[in-house]
Amino acid sequence: MRINFPQNDGIYQQENARCHTARSVCAWFEEHQDEFTVLPWPANSPDLNPIENLWDHLDRVVRAMDPQPRNLAQLATALESAWLNIPVNTFRNLIDSHPARLEAVRSAKGGYSGFWQVVTLM
Repeated sequence: MRINFPQNDGIYQQENARCHTARSVCAWFEEHQDEFTVLPWPANSPDLNPIENLWDHLDRVVRAMDPQPRNLAQLATALESAWLNIPVNTFRNLIDSHPARLEAVRSAKGGYSGFWQVVTLM
């Protein structure tokens, strides 16, 4: 954050997964609150978090591999390969879908809308 936002005007986005809301993490953010703003984010919000689509895509690609990775090193290699082979258009689709994601969450009054499952990755 200091490198990208030397004026302390950065905004940090994270989901509210348990590991992100642990006391030690919250204390760290409190201690560094003058360095950047933490964007308020609803818990369990895959509709607003496009990375969930990418995790799902990676999971499907790796599960379809034959042979399957048999150890952590092979899994890491498989995931890296799958990540590097995601078409650029996939990222564009996720970015372009964000306004519709926001509207879907608004319509669901902040709850789960299921929108993340219907975003076309390819």
